[in-house]
Amino acid sequence: MVRLGRRVRFSINPFLEHHGPGFNSYASKPAGEGLSIFLELAVELVGPLVPQTGLLVNVSDIDRAVRRYAVPVFTERICEHLCRGEHISFQKIAPMLTAAWECLRNKFGPAQVDRLTLQLNPFRKLAMDTKEPGVLYFSEKFEFAATHKLWNSSFSEPENLKVFGKCANPTGHGHNYLVEVTVKTPAQGPSLEVGAFEHVVDSQLMQLVDHKNLNLDVAAFHDRIPTVENLAVFAWEHLAGQFDPAQLHCVTVWESDRTYCSYYGPAESS
Repeated sequence: MVRLGRRVRFSINPFLEHHGPGFNSYASKPAGEGLSIFLELAVELVGPLVPQTGLLVNVSDIDRAVRRYAVPVFTERICEHLCRGEHISFQKIAPMLTAAWECLRNKFGPAQVDRLTLQLNPFRKLAMDTKEPGVLYFSEKFEFAATHKLWNSSFSEPENLKVFGKCANPTGHGHNYLVEVTVKTPAQGPSLEVGAFEHVVDSQLMQLVDHKNLNLDVAAFHDRIPTVENLAVFAWEHLAGQFDPAQLHCVTVWESDRTYCSYYGPAESS
């Protein structure tokens, strides 16, 4: 069993009758005209590989199916809401994701659509797991800058240098960290307010770590080594239980574009 993901980008012009197909799928297809609504739908499929080809599904087939069956769902419903002057809440996006899944669910042979994720902007996304169609997963990225030193005071200096390498530099070193916070919320019910969500992350996490020396300025790291793993756990500890009625699902911390750690909390750890 393997998992295959494909991102399909498209644009919507709510007030134009004709949506130009476009010829650059990397940017957007349909292409959009002028100031249009750009969206990206990530489709994740699971299933067995085809022995003769080594493929789960040909990605060109995914593109064609998504543009034929799923993109019209978003185009028609978004246009309807906007032409009526209606705000499109997460609760209004949820049935779009469900309808798109229904349109795609039997289009890929034995492979099954497992997850649909709508990229709302480069730093924010909304996902639906087909095993939990009544739940939405909202994610947003935040940035902070901090310095740290990886050092275990019970180790000798040679041991620290052997284990942590350059990260044991005596005067520390810095990172521009990224944190992605994911919460799950009912697809129907009180709408998650992004401003309130951001305020929680800012007040409970970002203000504690941004432009700080983690070893010296953050009490939790006086006796805990500020690795990216411990930072992810630290973030969870400060954010869990803060998003009522939403629930914290996952925190991912990147210390570079190549190194990151995700933590799902003690109850969901595997």
